[in-house]
Amino acid sequence: MLHRYTYIIMCLAAVGMMLMGCDYIAEDDRLIYEKPEPAKRAVLLEDFTGQRCPNCPEATEIIEQLQETYGDAVVAVAIHGGQLSVASTPKVVGLKTDTGEDYNKHWALTRWPMGMIDRHGPYKDTEWVAAVKEELAKPAPLRLEGTAVLADNAIAITVKAEGTDGIVVGKLQVWLLEDSITALQLMPNGKVNQQYVHNHVFRTAVNGTWGEDFSVEEGKSEQRTMSLPLQPAWKKENLSIVAFVYNDSGVQQATKFIIED
Repeated sequence: MLHRYTYIIMCLAAVGMMLMGCDYIAEDDRLIYEKPEPAKRAVLLEDFTGQRCPNCPEATEIIEQLQETYGDAVVAVAIHGGQLSVASTPKVVGLKTDTGEDYNKHWALTRWPMGMIDRHGPYKDTEWVAAVKEELAKPAPLRLEGTAVLADNAIAITVKAEGTDGIVVGKLQVWLLEDSITALQLMPNGKVNQQYVHNHVFRTAVNGTWGEDFSVEEGKSEQRTMSLPLQPAWKKENLSIVAFVYNDSGVQQATKFIIED
């Protein structure tokens, strides 16, 4: 009988030690939440411009200076719309788009060039440098990156966001841009330059004029995929994609990436 009681006591002790082992976790082994590294902010500069705007080439020079200073942290998009824009005809290469016209009307623009900096503004071009510098100083609550691949005469686009601070709720907007478009431009001296080279020209909104609903939480990631048919007027080697997340507080993050064959 004594052996039986001894055995029972030993079993209870072993169970107790197991329970104690389950309750106690060494401090070094405990899971500790680590906040993601802060994201580097990129600023979206929407350049509202027109081919019949004589002051717009000078605004383009300001963009070039900003990009020389800040590199890919400044994402510029030239949006043609409004009274000074030019529509395409069989004889004229025009860069005006219906969506660009919608954006001009939405911001109630009556003069050009004007700019939206992270969806704040509109600003005169002489105010862009200060506005961009101010936006770059703000923390970004998410990282944003993307890939685009051309296959079967369509562009397959993937955009991935990683939350780095709190919860971001807003819209994801994806645009197609084209560089190196040779087309007319009215110059500051009043003459028309038929060989002017236009860059970062807005071509179309991939996921609708105002984008799609989107949210991402700190420490988590979200991904979207979409496809865009390639149009004959676009030169594929000069195309790129701009993606950004925005809400009522402005653009929270932006990115630009090339299209791979």
